[in-house]
Amino acid sequence: MHRREFLTLLAAAGAAGASFAPRLTHAQARAELYDVPPFGNLSLLHITDVHAQLLPMWFREPSMNLGDGKPPHLVGDAFLKNYSLHRNSLAAHAFTHLDFERAARRYGKAGGYAHLATLVKQLRASRPHALLLDGGDSWQGSATSLWTRGADMIGAQQRLGVDYMTAHWEFTYGAQRVKSSPIRMLAQNVRTADFEDPVFEPYALLSRNGVSFAVIGQAYPYTPIANPRHFVPDWTFGIQERRLQERVEEVRAKGARAVILLSHNGMDADLKLAGRVRGIDAILGGHTHDGVPAPVLVGKTLVTNAGCNGKFLGLLELAVDEGGVRDYRYRLLPVFANLLPADAEMNSYVSEARKPFAARLAEKLAVTESLLYRRGNFNGSTDQLILEALLAQKDAEIAFSPGFRWGTTLLPGEAITLEHLMEQTAITYPQVTLNELSGAQIKGILEDLADNLFNPDPYLQQGGDMVRVAGMSYALEPGARMGARISDLRVKGQPMAPERRYKVAGWAPVAEGASGEPVWEVVLRYLKAKKTIRIAEVNRPRLIGVEGNPGRA
Repeated sequence: MHRREFLTLLAAAGAAGASFAPRLTHAQARAELYDVPPFGNLSLLHITDVHAQLLPMWFREPSMNLGDGKPPHLVGDAFLKNYSLHRNSLAAHAFTHLDFERAARRYGKAGGYAHLATLVKQLRASRPHALLLDGGDSWQGSATSLWTRGADMIGAQQRLGVDYMTAHWEFTYGAQRVKSSPIRMLAQNVRTADFEDPVFEPYALLSRNGVSFAVIGQAYPYTPIANPRHFVPDWTFGIQERRLQERVEEVRAKGARAVILLSHNGMDADLKLAGRVRGIDAILGGHTHDGVPAPVLVGKTLVTNAGCNGKFLGLLELAVDEGGVRDYRYRLLPVFANLLPADAEMNSYVSEARKPFAARLAEKLAVTESLLYRRGNFNGSTDQLILEALLAQKDAEIAFSPGFRWGTTLLPGEAITLEHLMEQTAITYPQVTLNELSGAQIKGILEDLADNLFNPDPYLQQGGDMVRVAGMSYALEPGARMGARISDLRVKGQPMAPERRYKVAGWAPVAEGASGEPVWEVVLRYLKAKKTIRIAEVNRPRLIGVEGNPGRA
């Protein structure tokens, strides 16, 4: 793959995106998006970070994704400019936060396994050799998945035709649950702590359509740090570059003419890895929820990331001969429920899987007058709601909420149901905690979390987004050195005293044995008491040194 070929592909991707013009009819939009002619002799379909969303949903893309100003750290108009997309178009709505509420009401919901199944079947009809890969984070993020320990999602994966997957949040159901999955799990970087034996298959060596190729799995490397260690106490993780290089060389020696990495590293880590591990043709990435329309080329390796919540389906097609990969095409296809009819078989399965829980899920807790969303480096309005509930219900001075990237969106005027609440909180360690922390401890926590997000080395970025806070304010300089990013901490407008102890509420403790009621019970009481939710202001830090950054709208 040469630079000239890559630039040609980018131009083609830009032209395709630009054709999603604002005035397309329903039929024209469907044809522009989904009538994709086959290319090459190896086709790979890719979903990732579905977070247990079986039904179509709203999902607002971030207005803040700070970084180096290159993909995936582009938002809003900077994103549109980079990919030559029209403002106010279907593509602009799919990939950016711009004018979200108006566009959402116009274009409808995205995702849903019944609609995704229709698209998968359509593409496979002209590509019977196509492989369907799931990048992980598929079993967590809904009430039904939590209550069935992922069984509803596994059933959907089987009916969708998932061939292989890797994992992250799946591990929070425990080692035995992941090991017993009927979906074949690939993870070269997960080993036993005692003898370093492989826990899962490291790769699959396959032959499709006359092409010998390999898919290597890369599970989330920081699972025991980002999530409770006690769920998988006997396994080790990590990037494992050296072992990955060995696996690449091993499958090449066995005849693989193309090597694909199915990764849950996060896109920044994948970009670094692509420049350090030789022989990978493409990385189908996940974890960071970035919807990136065109691959980034690092050396000879294509690096992709396919969004989240079932909102996108990636299609990578390769032309492979005896000498390896010669050419490629890539499309990241938005799954719009209004443009794709529901597949009857999958629709029936989803209805049956949800039936035992339907009445409970539909319980109306309140109505929102505000757009409720989560995704972004700092507080979203949904995070603000959770924080305000913690402050009120726990009589705390300060509240912390994890920087989770999963969670759907609600439009103004919609009812907040138990299902919607669980889409923001459904985890296996939901306990609410109440602690007394000194001002110095609070600063230290914020410094550590800021380093997880803004460390210049992608391999040391171990978290999601920044912890969400309420009851206090602070300033943040992302480009400062470790330990010097956080300043001007204040409580009720007054400087935070380093020695004074503050009453802090939080949830999702990673320590084993933590006690407390589930966070959804706390927020549920708050919603029922309020009845109507209006988020007057979203509390975000004062940022220093990021003026003009294209990752900030």
